[in-house]
Amino acid sequence: MQDTITSLINPADEKGQYLEGNELDKLKQYFQTGTLRVKAANQIGSSADSVISESVEKSLLYGDITLPGGNMYPTRRYAACLRDLTYFLRYATYAMLAADISILDERVLNGLKDTYSSLGVPIEPTIQALQAMKEVVTQRVGTEAGQEMDVYLDHIINGLR
Repeated sequence: MQDTITSLINPADEKGQYLEGNELDKLKQYFQTGTLRVKAANQIGSSADSVISESVEKSLLYGDITLPGGNMYPTRRYAACLRDLTYFLRYATYAMLAADISILDERVLNGLKDTYSSLGVPIEPTIQALQAMKEVVTQRVGTEAGQEMDVYLDHIINGLR
């Protein structure tokens, strides 16, 4: 994972050049949204358990997936689902702070779809839970910060499709 600063400075340094135009604009944008991203990360971190619980309640609890024979039954599978959603939220928060999706590819999505398929984990309910998570996060952090987090949660969703 590289944050925006590193991803802009390293290539310029390798070329022995100063940052110019577009690179400086990207840095300016990164710094302007920094306070928003840090505040959102703080709010998400302090309420992560309830974000996960509410996301599951909105998307998964009342479907066949939680009944005997479903992929969130018995409690061991349910706990694994909660664990995965917790990872998704945590890594999406890291990516938002860095303004860089690469950590999601490296630590979350790399092989995840294949792993889920081999284990029989249904992708669509996972996507539904992530969609619900986007709503819950936006309710917690506000529209502007929610839109920022949506970029990273959407990247996970698209990686699962």
